[in-house]
Amino acid sequence: MATVGFAKRHSLSLATAGLLLVWILLFATADPHTHLGSFYGNAIADWSGMLVTIIATKYLYEASSKPRRGPARNRLHSFLRDHHLTIFLVLTGLGWMTLFLRMNPEAKWGQVVGNLVSEWTQTLGLVLLTKRFIERKSSEKR
Repeated sequence: MATVGFAKRHSLSLATAGLLLVWILLFATADPHTHLGSFYGNAIADWSGMLVTIIATKYLYEASSKPRRGPARNRLHSFLRDHHLTIFLVLTGLGWMTLFLRMNPEAKWGQVVGNLVSEWTQTLGLVLLTKRFIERKSSEKR
């Protein structure tokens, strides 16, 4: 019963991770110089971004997106609590960038990691933009 509860509670994350694994396996055996191989490589970056969005926003948040949980112990704790999604994306993005800079960007996996750097930059940009800007008729302001 506990397994069913876990699977149901995390079904979106598990399904997304499963599809990401499929794209990785397909790309591992594909020729990246074909349309299909190129597609698989791009799909890895896109689905990785989707998975990090699902998981990170489930556990991490920005001060403007969710109400604060309890008082902060000090200024550092307050900063970390209010910006831990941005901090996570910056640190993991730096990891992807470091890996990319050490790879051949023309190599099979170098192109994928380059796409991951782009995906992380886009996700971080969205987080930062949504801290300052809103869309008219968004559910946040209703």
